[in-house]
Amino acid sequence: MNGMNKADRPYDIVLFGATGFVGGLTAEYLAAHAPRGLRWAIAGRSEDGLRRLRERLSARWPDGAEPGVLRADASDPASLRELARHARVVATTVGPYVTYGEELVAACADSGTDCLDLTGEPEFVDLVYVRHDARARETGARLVHACGFDSVPHDLGVYFTVRQLPEGVPLTVDGFVTAHASFSGGTFASALGQFARLRQMRAAARDRRRHEPRLVGRRVATPTGAPRFAGEVGAWALPLPTVDPQIVRRSARALARYGPDFRYRHYAAVRHLPVAVGGAAALGALVAAAQVPAARRRLSGLVRPGDGPGPQRRARSWFTVRFVGEGGGRRVFTEVTGGDPGYDETAKMFAEAALSLALDDLPPTAGQVTPAVAMGDALIGRLRAAGIGFRLAAVR
Repeated sequence: MNGMNKADRPYDIVLFGATGFVGGLTAEYLAAHAPRGLRWAIAGRSEDGLRRLRERLSARWPDGAEPGVLRADASDPASLRELARHARVVATTVGPYVTYGEELVAACADSGTDCLDLTGEPEFVDLVYVRHDARARETGARLVHACGFDSVPHDLGVYFTVRQLPEGVPLTVDGFVTAHASFSGGTFASALGQFARLRQMRAAARDRRRHEPRLVGRRVATPTGAPRFAGEVGAWALPLPTVDPQIVRRSARALARYGPDFRYRHYAAVRHLPVAVGGAAALGALVAAAQVPAARRRLSGLVRPGDGPGPQRRARSWFTVRFVGEGGGRRVFTEVTGGDPGYDETAKMFAEAALSLALDDLPPTAGQVTPAVAMGDALIGRLRAAGIGFRLAAVR
């Protein structure tokens, strides 16, 4: 890492995509909770929309740190390079990332600017590693993906669980996700796009494996578990086809604290068997429909990116991720809990991750890194203070 000097840049944090639904919630969180001296800006295509957003933020939080306004367009590489040069940290909500994300990552990697996003797209994460990790390591940029519900509760939850277990021994962790919430149009569009690009996703994963150094002297695995009744949590466990296990695997590869032989499995926890069967069938049908262009277009029209539920509905939403960790004769049960995962808590996680990168004393890292590797204990502390629970529930 050459540690490019970023102290003289105009902004500590720039939020790109601030006028979108989750972007707007993130901007509100920063306006309400950012320290007074934070230098931050909102960025996007519409300067008028950004100025209206700034007026709303200033009216609601008159004592907060007022953001600057920067115009940038995901289809204009020159504007993205200018954006990256203005910031120490760029936080982007503009997706699907495989379509709109790479130019900004490239600009940040070249400028030594930290870049974080909300992607749940494995293909994008793998492409960024192959194409931009080496340059980011040269300039000192940290490229941190999946900084929302995908994958902060799971990545940091496993990290938290591992720290409750003995060191230097083989460890296993299973994660069980339960949520009552609506997810965003952007999340739905991203998932639909991934299901339609299974071939490209597998090709990107193979290419990454060719470039990624082998892990020497340790073993890390994230197998897809079989559907089963999990007595340890009293629910049916269905394997979740999300990016989360991949993020956990990369944290485990990077951190020796995960032990000489580490395994993680990731599930949805469903109390009733008919609901579990119906959910699995619905997911299979969605994957099949995504392969047919006409069906994919019809599904895309059901929920548009930028749409989202109102505050009352979000207030009734919640999530719980339970972890069961074992190793060295010790078995622990931990939990990560919070409110609305798709919107409010995602905005909170995203904003706190940006603040952590900009303000906290963190381990020296660069290149493509996970939330646990880049921010670890500092981000857990921030999220706990913000109302997201991390707790050791039981030891056996």
